Amino acid sequence: MRFHTRKWVKPEDLNPNATLFGGRLLSWIDEEAALYTVVQLENPKTVTAYMSEISFKSSAKQGDIIEIGIEVVKFGKTSITLRSEARNMMTRETILVVDQIIMVNLGEDGKPIPHGKSKVEFVRDRLKSK
Repeated sequence: MRFHTRKWVKPEDLNPNATLFGGRLLSWIDEEAALYTVVQLENPKTVTAYMSEISFKSSAKQGDIIEIGIEVVKFGKTSITLRSEARNMMTRETILVVDQIIMVNLGEDGKPIPHGKSKVEFVRDRLKSK
């Protein structure tokens, strides 16, 4: 799994227990999944269709740095299924894992359309072929 994003836990990210609010972390993961999908499918019109069960394993506190990793599980006809892990960069503990995030590729009309992708592509490789 590649860890693409780091987030610094700030006071506004905390819950009443002075630990990272789970909703904030899920928001970061959803945003990362969307950005990853936009780059992979080369289409800014993508939406989150599904997130599997989420189980928190540990937490983080103010000042900790969170790393968010994304990997492709599979490519569908109009979708891409991702897996995500968030870990505390300071302690290396996994905070949570989301086994399935299904992102859907949309057309101009807002309906799912085929994306034609079947493997992970890196932007640097796309640039070489142009």
